[in-house]
Amino acid sequence: MPQQLIFTNDVADALSEALGSISPSSTFIITDTNVESLVLPLLRAESPETVRARKIVTRPGDVNKNLDSLSRIWSDLVAGGANRRSAVVCLGGGVVTDMGGFAAATFKRGIPFINIPTTLLAAVDAAVGGKTGINFEDLKNEVGAFCNADAVIISTRFFRTLPTRELLSGYAEMIKHGLLTGPDTFNRLLAFDILNATPDELLPLLEQSVMVKKQIVDEDPTEHGLRKALNLGHTPAHAFESLALEQGHPVPHGFAVAWGLVVDLILSHMMLKFPSDALHRLAAFVAEHYGAPSITCDDYPALLRLMHHDKKNTDGNIRFTLLSEPGAVKLDDTATEEQITAALDILRDLLHA
Repeated sequence: MPQQLIFTNDVADALSEALGSISPSSTFIITDTNVESLVLPLLRAESPETVRARKIVTRPGDVNKNLDSLSRIWSDLVAGGANRRSAVVCLGGGVVTDMGGFAAATFKRGIPFINIPTTLLAAVDAAVGGKTGINFEDLKNEVGAFCNADAVIISTRFFRTLPTRELLSGYAEMIKHGLLTGPDTFNRLLAFDILNATPDELLPLLEQSVMVKKQIVDEDPTEHGLRKALNLGHTPAHAFESLALEQGHPVPHGFAVAWGLVVDLILSHMMLKFPSDALHRLAAFVAEHYGAPSITCDDYPALLRLMHHDKKNTDGNIRFTLLSEPGAVKLDDTATEEQITAALDILRDLLHA
């Protein structure tokens, strides 16, 4: 089923209309403790449907996107009398939309759900495109399913509640979409003052970014071809994230993506002659806004091990999405361990300069 995308800052009306098209027998809101206190009261003040809905509240953070949390959501759905005509509203960041969507996709073999992302990262990435799932055995998104939300209501009005780190985390995915689009969009995003933008200034830029993902997903919903373009930066990013989880110091997904984009552009420069000036401009932006990953050369074997485990790999090779220039994508490129470790060396040099 196609995913309905609704771009608006009038969230209550959009939610009322989306639920009206489903006509659920009962409604459940899945959220986390942070969103419950910061965002849900704002929505409930305008939306009678959310006042009547039963809350299911999870613990925040990627470390809690796991089987135990998923099981508690299923249990709460059972306790609340959910049936196949019930609907779920996933109100929160990427952890909530990933895990809540997976809970809805699997409960009673699938019940309707609506995503309302409350973070920039979830709006531009996790809530759109039909990927749901949880982490398992310290591996990112190891268990999940492709399942579209019935609707995704995308708004910037709740972003004022976000810490700077969360706002920047989402912006890394927007920069990725800019790199996939072309030099003009990429340069505009590097010049945009994301930390001081108003909700109304950001909404059209966010819509443009989300539509990049939508067009790709519409052509390849289950990631057999073109959708792999969206993995730009993500082979090293998932390794950075998984290593941080193993070490007990989780990092925001978007920060890992920002570092991963630099790694992939380094490889792109080495293998496809990606322009060095664009690489250095990105690296300067990332160094200023995201800093550098806390890795040393002693961490390289673990990072390589994690990259080898990436779901995109086949025949034992580590696969990357690379660019010959902004907008010119090359899928399923492979790199040797020597090339990857060289890129990690250069990453550390560029971001610590």
